[in-house]
Amino acid sequence: MNTVGWVCRRCLLRSQAPLSRQFLRRQTTQATGADAISPAVLTRARSLAAEHSQLSTKLLDGFDQKTAKKAGEIAPIAAALKEWEKADEALTELRNLLQDSSADKELRDLAAEDMTETTEQLSRATQSLTTSLVPKHPFAHLPCMLEIRPGAGGSEAALFAGDLLRMYQAYCSRQGLRATLVKYEDSAGTADARGSDSPLQEAILEIEEDGAYGRFRCEAGVHRVQRVPATESKGRTHTSAASVLVLPSLPGEGGAGSEDFDDPNSDYYIDPKEVRVEVMRASGAGGQHVNKTESAVRLTHVPTGTVAAMQDSRSQRANRDKAWQVLRSRLAQARREAREEEALRMRRSVIGVAKMGRENKVRTYNWGQQRVTDHRSGLTIHGLDNVIEGGDNLEEVMESVRNWMKDEEVKQLVAIEEADAKASKKT
Repeated sequence: MNTVGWVCRRCLLRSQAPLSRQFLRRQTTQATGADAISPAVLTRARSLAAEHSQLSTKLLDGFDQKTAKKAGEIAPIAAALKEWEKADEALTELRNLLQDSSADKELRDLAAEDMTETTEQLSRATQSLTTSLVPKHPFAHLPCMLEIRPGAGGSEAALFAGDLLRMYQAYCSRQGLRATLVKYEDSAGTADARGSDSPLQEAILEIEEDGAYGRFRCEAGVHRVQRVPATESKGRTHTSAASVLVLPSLPGEGGAGSEDFDDPNSDYYIDPKEVRVEVMRASGAGGQHVNKTESAVRLTHVPTGTVAAMQDSRSQRANRDKAWQVLRSRLAQARREAREEEALRMRRSVIGVAKMGRENKVRTYNWGQQRVTDHRSGLTIHGLDNVIEGGDNLEEVMESVRNWMKDEEVKQLVAIEEADAKASKKT
C-alpha cells in the first residue's frame, strides 16, 4: 500500500487523541501476517500461484483444454494469495508507521485507527488462502445416499432411526432437494419403498442433487437419543442410538462418469466375477405379485463380504440395477475411508486429527431438555423440535460441522506440509 495514497484517503485535519505507550506496545508486538500462516502452506501457495502464471502465459499462445482445466483449478489459490499479500503488505506498513517515532503524529493516529480493521482483513485472507489449498473431496460433487439403521437400544433405537429418516426427508423438502426413499425395511423384514409405521430396520434415502454428498457427509456417524420411551411406565430416560452412513450416489451404467466402472484403478470398479448374484421371492406390500415372482436381488462382493440387497420394486431388473448402484457406492466409500485411515495412521504423530466415521458418536438429541449437541463442532442448540422437523436449527448444526470438518482438513494439510518440509531438509 502506498503511504501517500493511503494518507490522501483520510482527513489529516481530524482531531485525534494522542497514542498511549501501552497502545503502541500492544499494536507493535502483534504477530505479523507471515507469522500467522504456516510457512509450509505459504510456500505451497506461492508455488501454485507461479504455476498458474506459467499456465496463463501458455494459454496466450494457444488454447489447450488440459492446460485450461489445470489453470482453472488453481486460479482460486492464486487469487487468494494475491489478497493475502495485499493485506499483509498493508498491515506491515501500518506497523512500521506506528514504530517510526519520527513520523507525523496525525499519520500515526490514522495508522492506529486502521490497525484493527486491517488485522481482521489479514485474518480473513489467511483463512481463505489456507482453505483454498485443501483438496476438494472426490465425492463432494455427487448426489448421495443416506443409510440409516438402528443401533443399541432395541425398539426405541428403531423408532429413533425412523425419526432421523423423517428428519432428513423434511429437511430435503424444506431445502427444495429431490429425495427418494429407495429402501425401507422394518423390524419384521417387510420391505416397502413407501415406508411403514413399523419400527425401522434399514432405510436408504437418495438425495438426487449434485453436491448432496458434500452437503450431507457431515451427518455420518452414530446419533444418540435421550428420551422417555412411550413404553416406559416409570418415566425413566433411556439412551439409544442409530447410525447414519453417507454414500456417494453413483450413476447407473451408461450414465455420466460410468466410464470409471471399467477402470480397475477407479474407486467405482467392481469385477463382476467377484460378485455373487442371488434372486429370490420378495416379501412385503404389493399383493400376490411379490410372492409369485423372484424379483428380489442380493449381490455379495465376495472379497470383502459387502452385501447389497433390494426387493422394493416389483421388477427384478430395477432391483438389480439399484443393488449394483448401492454396492458400488458402498465399496467406493470403503476404499476412500481405507485410504484416509492409512494416511491418518502414517501421519498420526504430527497430525492429531480426530477421525470421523460411522462408528463415532457425533450428536446427541436430548428430548427432555429440548437440546441438540454436536460433539464435533461443540455446538449446542435448544429447539430440538425444529431440528427434528428439518428446520433452520438443523441447518445451523450441519453448517457448524461443515466448518469443523474444514478446520480439521486445514490442520491436516498444515501438518502434512510441515512434515514434508522437515523430511526434505533432512535429505
